[in-house]
Amino acid sequence: MLEVLKTLEFTPFLLSFKLAAIVTLILFGISLFLAWHLSQTTSKWKPILEAISALPIVLPPSVLGFYILYTLSFNSPIGAFFHEYFGIKMVFNFTGLVIASCFYSLPFMVQPLQSGFEALPKNMLEASYIAGKSKLVTLFKVALPNIKPSLMTAIVITFAHTVGEFGVVLMVGGSIPSQTKVASVAIYEMVEIMDYTSAHIYSGIMVLISFLVLLSVYIFNRKQSRSLGGIV
Repeated sequence: MLEVLKTLEFTPFLLSFKLAAIVTLILFGISLFLAWHLSQTTSKWKPILEAISALPIVLPPSVLGFYILYTLSFNSPIGAFFHEYFGIKMVFNFTGLVIASCFYSLPFMVQPLQSGFEALPKNMLEASYIAGKSKLVTLFKVALPNIKPSLMTAIVITFAHTVGEFGVVLMVGGSIPSQTKVASVAIYEMVEIMDYTSAHIYSGIMVLISFLVLLSVYIFNRKQSRSLGGIV
């Protein structure tokens, strides 16, 4: 076992963590405003927006990956535009992984934030508006500080979900060492060549990471509930 550990390449894990960190940061910036809008709007278009944002949860990864791959490839106007005018290749590289992962992990950031915003007492927000605060100030100064459990859940689950992606990243990024070969893809290839010892080690690390991530969320949320209970 020690000999196997010495020969294992841990670059896929570092690549997975890098991808997850960038995607989580990007999605937080996007989802914060989207979740806030969805929690406050009464528009008839709200169910449509909610359905679109939640679509990656129910779509097979192969379907989502195929459409993202086609959209970013040279065969589509978008992919051709970026390649011709900016020299950017958007598939089978790390940039493509980031874009694909943002689509795939979007609902895991949006839904916890939206639920947190919707659970806030209406009089809390109304008091802020009456005091002359804008919607933007109310979001950052009133709403966001009062949904810490939802915020923690959104960030951690999005990070963990991105680390564990397989189908979408394989279709869009392939398996290029040090560029697109993330941990989940590495495990798949180990199983293909029947290197079960290495696959066990990689999979065990992924299980441990997932457990620690979920444990941290539950501990944090429990502490928040106790502190709020103490205040009440």
